[in-house]
Parts: sequence; structure tokens; C-alpha cells
Amino acid sequence: PALDGSGRRESGAVLDALCGRFVPPGPSGAPSRGRADCLPTGRNFYSVDVRAVPTKAAWEIGRRSAELLAGRYFQDEGEWPKAIALTVWGTANMRTGGDDIAQALALLGVRPVWEAASGRVTGIEIVPLSELGRPRIDVTLRISGFFRDAFPAQIALFHEAVEAVAERGEPAEANPVAARIAADAERLAAAGLPREEARRTASYRVFGSKPGAYGAGLQALIDEGIWSGRNDLAAAFLEWSAYAYGGGAEGRGARDMLEARLAAVDAIVQNQDNREHDLLDSDDYYQFEGGLAASVETLRGAAPRIFHNDHSRPERPLVRALEEEIARVVRGRAANPKWIAGVMRHGYKGAFEIAATVDYLFAFAATTDAVGHHHFDQLYDAYIEDEAVRGFISQNNPPALREIAARFREAIDRGLWAPRRNSTYRDLAAIAGEAP
Repeated sequence: PALDGSGRRESGAVLDALCGRFVPPGPSGAPSRGRADCLPTGRNFYSVDVRAVPTKAAWEIGRRSAELLAGRYFQDEGEWPKAIALTVWGTANMRTGGDDIAQALALLGVRPVWEAASGRVTGIEIVPLSELGRPRIDVTLRISGFFRDAFPAQIALFHEAVEAVAERGEPAEANPVAARIAADAERLAAAGLPREEARRTASYRVFGSKPGAYGAGLQALIDEGIWSGRNDLAAAFLEWSAYAYGGGAEGRGARDMLEARLAAVDAIVQNQDNREHDLLDSDDYYQFEGGLAASVETLRGAAPRIFHNDHSRPERPLVRALEEEIARVVRGRAANPKWIAGVMRHGYKGAFEIAATVDYLFAFAATTDAVGHHHFDQLYDAYIEDEAVRGFISQNNPPALREIAARFREAIDRGLWAPRRNSTYRDLAAIAGEAP
């Protein structure tokens, strides 16, 4: 019933707002994450009390996801990860109450402390190694611009946790955080930095774009094709991400410390908190997840493990490798005849969504090793080889069809895709209106 009244309430609220009348407030969030209190919509929504982030519910899923992630890495690699880079977005943490921050704290071996009456976070408590049951993991956060603006208290909380862990007198193999900070502080002090400043700089673990800037810097390069190799994409990402936050640093330029953090990373993690979208219908995923992967590969000379975790069901978080998630999305949505039939009902916009899907798959292939030739084959067969779909795109959005063909050709030119048929390149050239 609440959902049925949403459309009527939204229309009424818009008219009330235009007339200068009062629009009742209401909470925001994802109903698919159990937030039934967000319904009906049509209210002047507010987000969250940032003083209560991470919530106890978010801590539970973040803690469970952290243990599943560490366990998956141990099973695959035969050893515990020492360092992980985690993408943290503001909108996702508003929807979840702080899943990502909770996971980062759990990986460090730290838990939040809440005030009983209000549920607000008052500090952190270090989990003993005997209770943790594994080594602590050095976590570096790449935060979005919106997270920087909306969650300064969580940045400070995480930095406090890092400094607390660094003060523990634990063996280096059990506490790589303390070992790394001590080594970096000594190196910086030897280079002439005052010891207190060296220690503070060595503790930086939160990085993002400079104050007032947003994004990760890859979109223009991918859209315009102005890159030669993966190292070019990494250079752009590092340039846009080289600003430290926390511990008194409010956007301090620290590219050398970011590079030092990423050069030691074993795995990259991106959490997805709902299934209302996927990683091939937004450029943010490839910019942050792919940008991190390209940067780590460039700095350390080897590709890291990349995990794209599913937090859409809080009672059952799932850990998946990026290549597994891409395979699921290509097969389950992008090349699925039911999805294609659905977007074809939307004319010009539907054709645009198809073109965007090809763009984002291409971008993941450019920044990671998670895209296989068969993934491009599946989309080519679904969008170009299928005469009905190609005809739909040609009729409703001819520029989109040319863009799809050009993007497929670029994938071939850059060695990202080897089509099954030799005639594919010539066929694509004809569609794009270019010489083969």
C-alpha cells in the first residue's frame, strides 16, 4: 500500500513545493535493503545521522564481509592479505549506514563503540589478536568527493583506528600496519622530515581528490581515447587521488604516500550495496575500481586481486572476484534478451543504455584483466549480429549504433578483443561509416 501511494504523493509534493507549501520530511534509503520506512516516497527526504555511522547493523554486515573477504583471499592465495585498497562512496554509505567503513575497521581488527542511548559512535575498541584469529590487514581508503564532504567524522574515526593499531606492540607478521608505518616514518625522518611530522605522514590511509573536486579522472581519457597504455590511465587516477585526509590533513598533496600505499596492495575491494544497478551501467565503477587496479598494477608490476562484493542482502554478504561479477552481469543482464527487450520499449534512451553498457565493458577491459574476449563476443552477438536489435538502435538512435561499432573496433585495435570471425572488423567499419 505504501508503494502504491508513492506516485500520487510525489506529484502532490512537487506541486506543493512549486506553490511554496510545506513538504513533509521523511528518511531516505534503499527499500531493497529493508528500508520500508522510506515508503511512501514524495517526502522531503533527509539522509542519516552521521554521528551514528557505522550503525550496529552496518557493523554486523561489514564485519562478516571482512572475514569472508580475508578467508576467500587465504583460500585462493594460501596466505593472508597484508594490504587492501577499498573504495568508499558517500551515497552507498548513506544507504547502508556505513557498510564500507565498518568493513575497513573490521579488516584492521577494530570495532566501533556506541553510546547505548543514542546509538552514536563514541570511539573505537581494538580487537585482540587472540579474538581476531588472523593478522590485521593494512587498509587504504580511496574516498569519493561526496564521502569527503558528508562524512568527515568517519574519516577521523578511521584515522584514529589506524593510529591506535600502529601503537600496538605486536609482531610484524600479525600487525603489518604498525610495521609499515614504523618503516615509512623512519624513511621520511631520514630524508629530513621532523619525526613527529614523519610519523603523521606515514599514517595516512585515506586518499581522495583535492578539496572541491570530484571523480577519479579516467572518464575523459576513455571517452576521447587519449591514452596509449594502462599506465596512462594509472597516471590520471593517481593525479586525481593524491590528496590525504585525516589526522589534520584536509586535502594535503601526498602522491608519494599514495603510491607507497598502493605499491604494497594485495587486493582491491569494491562493495555494491543493492541490485538496482550494476557495474556496467555506471562509469563510477570502472573509474574507481578500474583506476585503482591500473594504478596498483603499474606501481608494483603485477595485477592485484580485485573483489566486487555483494551486500545487497544484509543477511548474506557475498564475496566475488571482479571477473566473476562481470561474467554474471554480461550473461544475466547485458546480453539477456529479456533486458534487451525491456530497454527497447524506451526508444532513444534504451539505445543509449545499450551503448553505455559497451562503453563500460570496454573501460573495465582497459583498466583490468577481468574482461575476456568471450564477453565482447556476447555483446557483439546480442547488439550487432541480432538484426532486430541492430535495427532498433539504428532507427531510434543512429549515433549510438555508430558509437557501439566504433567502441568495438577500438577494443580490437587496442588488443582487448580478438573476435571469432575475421570479417567482424570490416563489418563494424561499415556500421561506423569508416574505412575498414
